[in-house]
Amino acid sequence: MAKVYVERTEDGFVGTNERGARVAIGGSNEDGVFSPVELLLVALGGCELVTVEPLTAKRGHRLVKLAIRVEADKVEPTKLGPITGTYEIELPAGDDEAAEVFRAVAERVHEHHCTVGRALREHTPTIQVLPL
Repeated sequence: MAKVYVERTEDGFVGTNERGARVAIGGSNEDGVFSPVELLLVALGGCELVTVEPLTAKRGHRLVKLAIRVEADKVEPTKLGPITGTYEIELPAGDDEAAEVFRAVAERVHEHHCTVGRALREHTPTIQVLPL
């Protein structure tokens, strides 16, 4: 089970996980914080990378650089349009198979192994927010 706690503090809003990691949350016009939409995009990009990296390395092709830029426009005030993830990679020198392995792994991860991506693409049960 994934679980986080989000609260208003004297300094704004903070999300905390059970391992003690914290992230500042705010509006899209506030400096030094992530907006909720940005956190959604970070979650998608992070899910893809933390799954792609060990799978390519396990196959003997550790990439020199592995990053992803995730973008989406709001098409309505409360609705996102298509989300685009663009990988930025640097292949190891002399590794002629790394690009092919990366493409195959990244495609499988995107289609089948990234929980966040699947939740965004497929039907997710209705969110319930329960009062105390």
